[in-house]
Amino acid sequence: MSGSLRAGSSNHNILKHIGSLLPSDVNYHIYDALSSIPPFDPGLDNDTPPEPVITLRNAITAADAIIICTPEYAFGVPGQLKNALDWLVSSSTLVDKPVVLITASLGGENAHASLQLILGALSANITDTLLINFIRSKINADGNVTDEDVKTGLKQVAINLKRTYNT
Repeated sequence: MSGSLRAGSSNHNILKHIGSLLPSDVNYHIYDALSSIPPFDPGLDNDTPPEPVITLRNAITAADAIIICTPEYAFGVPGQLKNALDWLVSSSTLVDKPVVLITASLGGENAHASLQLILGALSANITDTLLINFIRSKINADGNVTDEDVKTGLKQVAINLKRTYNT
């Protein structure tokens, strides 16, 4: 799941790169419907929440593990990502679910720390984290990762994810 709504964002490209590192027997899907999730409304968070929320919850429930890759906006979590996570609070969707958190932004420290707190509140099992500063200098115009340290970090994330997935 990318915290950026822009299809060609650095975060989408990071997720594509990770997908290329996983074995072909891993069913890997990038959730790209974040923009369809309505603003969180506790009055609608009942047995029949809005359809996009049901779709998100079902996708997370069906997954063996989740990767969140997000930028930092205004020193915090992008609004639409935070909104989606708010819809998960009342469900058990992320309880004990293996989650990898990658923050790829200019800085990213604030969003990264905040998301760790949010995921903790949702009882997610954060299995790995990676903070990639100055991301735009580490990806070329075609969206390919060019920085060797970032490639190494993403390769380790993929190895750790596969190890978590196989346990």
